[in-house]
Amino acid sequence: MCQSPDIHGDITRIPETDIPPFDICLAGFPCQAFSLAGRKQGFADDYKGLSRGTLFFDVLRICQHHQPRVIFCENVKGLTMHDRGRTFQIICGSLAEIGYTVFHAVLNSRDFGVAQNRERIYIVAFRNDIAPKTFSFPVRAGHKQLIADIMEGEPVSAKYYLSTQYLQTLKNHRARHEAAGNGFGYVIRDIDDVAGAIVCGGMGRERNLIVDKRLTDFTPVTHIKGEVNREGIRKMTPREWARLQGFPESFRLPLADVHLYKQMGNSVTVPVIRAIARQIKDAIGD
Repeated sequence: MCQSPDIHGDITRIPETDIPPFDICLAGFPCQAFSLAGRKQGFADDYKGLSRGTLFFDVLRICQHHQPRVIFCENVKGLTMHDRGRTFQIICGSLAEIGYTVFHAVLNSRDFGVAQNRERIYIVAFRNDIAPKTFSFPVRAGHKQLIADIMEGEPVSAKYYLSTQYLQTLKNHRARHEAAGNGFGYVIRDIDDVAGAIVCGGMGRERNLIVDKRLTDFTPVTHIKGEVNREGIRKMTPREWARLQGFPESFRLPLADVHLYKQMGNSVTVPVIRAIARQIKDAIGD
């Protein structure tokens, strides 16, 4: 039986001296401060009194003290463009200042055996005394997957199908944006293609709708306005989102759907991390 990890609290309030030594730091500081979908406030980002944009500097202070062999970070592609590239220069320069050689690359999850178009920046920093002269990021791994490959094998609950009233609201919303010259709105994905990037919340589910006409019982199982739509338009399930991120079927999904969508949208794509980790292992000779 797996033991639950110890939760020690807010990392911004934990002194680096209280943290045990470690060899590799895996860090995914919040992306909302740099995302093209967000307000792009970067280091100035403030969310409910929390400075999400400055959490990178907590990674920095901890690693400066412990000097792990490798620092491995992931973030949104927009990090490289934020503030005309100055934010990314600060991050790379800061890592160099504490004694690390920095390599980085933008990789797309769709090239690593998952059915998701998800570009992310990956940063690998080696401590100078063990740093290789060059580091090659993996280009691709795994077999190409499409949405059809990750769909549930059996018909899913009616709760995942949009109500007629909500579907009409989405159509009206998109029409207003298109009239204003914007491309914002819901998206129905072709199951013979890949999904768009799944995100934490908001339009994340509505921008990855699919048509699945296997439903036969249109009786609502939750309180909805209108009826269950007969067009077969539904959200992907949390399990399908887990597959889009490369999680194995054995990975348990015990929480309510709203939390699972949030966690999967915030997660990294497992096969990409695995492929980079193998390259790191080869580089440090372990």
